[in-house]
Amino acid sequence: MQVGGQAVIEGVMMRAPGMVATAVRRPDGSIAVRKDPHVMLGEKYRVFKLPVLRGAAGLIEMLVIGLRTLNYSAEIAMGAVARGETRGESSPGSSARDNIRLAFTLTVALCAGVALFFLTPLLLTTIFFRVEQQPLAFNLIAGGFRLVFFMGYLLAISRLKDVRRLFEYHGAEHKAVFAFEGGGALGLDAAACQSRFHPRCGTSFLLVVMLAGILLFGVLDAAVIALHGEVTLLLRIATHIPLIPVLGGISYEFIRVSARNSDTLIGRIIVAPGLWLQKITTREPDASELEVALAALRAALGIEVPEAIPAARKAAAI
Repeated sequence: MQVGGQAVIEGVMMRAPGMVATAVRRPDGSIAVRKDPHVMLGEKYRVFKLPVLRGAAGLIEMLVIGLRTLNYSAEIAMGAVARGETRGESSPGSSARDNIRLAFTLTVALCAGVALFFLTPLLLTTIFFRVEQQPLAFNLIAGGFRLVFFMGYLLAISRLKDVRRLFEYHGAEHKAVFAFEGGGALGLDAAACQSRFHPRCGTSFLLVVMLAGILLFGVLDAAVIALHGEVTLLLRIATHIPLIPVLGGISYEFIRVSARNSDTLIGRIIVAPGLWLQKITTREPDASELEVALAALRAALGIEVPEAIPAARKAAAI
């Protein structure tokens, strides 16, 4: 069984087959746990179990789930959700409003991401370099711009206090997943000694997307030139953007294979850049953050969540 998760505001979301669970630390120190049954597209429709398609579908699903849980965690962390709502209940009619808000937020986030990491590199490469008809050279330069923007973005947000805390929960999520994969008890002691760097991390995935895009878009541009005679900025935009889900699917397959072979020499070399990048996007969590991650994982797995550990015992557990 494979589990995975995501850090959210003052908490962690964990996903297991058939279930998504989110645990968030309330302002009063208690933990709110929300469980949402969810069957992934690959489990509903066989076509989405096919290589590449499963990654593309999973990417879109996780974007939706991630935004939904981020909204929930923000409300819990700010103390804005009533007791009934923390159990996953909602008032009549709120679901439609929430879905509209979620769709709007997702659309804006996707448009901003595409504009910054895909359109802007194409525009800058076209303006400042005369290599439009050289597919490999053009996409190497555009890919370089993407990597610079990506690294700059991560380094910039990592300096924010709230983001640093989010990265601590990211580290807690990884430690909890490692504890589960190691077959040990899902307790603080078992999780605390685990690494905060995981080969299947979303950060590693994004890095692979950046690198794989150089090759995929280079081949695509070469095909356009062979068929059309030349490739323009508008043609690049029209052909590159629709292939982003495919690029995500290919990157997912790469991450999947490399994670399974991360104990071999070649596997360690392949996953190393993603693990290095996690030195920015993860931080060592404290016991209270690990407790939240483990509560989310137990809930996702259907294991009863124990009572919260008093603060004095938390410190001793680490």
